[in-house]
Amino acid sequence: MTRGNQRELARAKNQKKLQELQKRKGADAKDSNCGMTLEQRRHRDAELMREKQKKKEEAKQGSG
Repeated sequence: MTRGNQRELARAKNQKKLQELQKRKGADAKDSNCGMTLEQRRHRDAELMREKQKKKEEAKQGSG
């Protein structure tokens, strides 16, 4: 039983898939996270969340 070039096509497809996964690998691949350590990202994200909560509280106080 011969398969023709089916195996070669499957290998090429898998190789392309693996390359795409490597391009999009993890949060470090994003431009906003380049060069930042995990601790730096956590600190930045915590500050953003504090600001967001503060704005929400202010909006709640203003309408209530």
